[in-house]
Amino acid sequence: MLTGKQKRHLRSLAHHLTPIFQVGKGGTNDHIVRHVVEAIETRELIKVSVLNNCLDDPKEIGQWIAEEAEAELVQVIGKTIVLYKESKDHKTIELPKGKN
Repeated sequence: MLTGKQKRHLRSLAHHLTPIFQVGKGGTNDHIVRHVVEAIETRELIKVSVLNNCLDDPKEIGQWIAEEAEAELVQVIGKTIVLYKESKDHKTIELPKGKN
């Protein structure tokens, strides 16, 4: 579970990232989760965009992908989802310690 301070830090790091996955009218499935798991292991922090033709709620999509990929949902802003998971082999992001 991330603290507020850690989420703010991750949001600032994610600001300049471009989404590497898109969820379209087909919605979410195990295929996209498998790709997210592979990508998040090497990058730790990724963005996923929800296309306009997707009828599902971006917040629900973000929560579902985060649960399935065992990642942290950092933020859902508009149709962009930010996910974080600490990497086992490629750790590059140092989270701030302490409360809020």
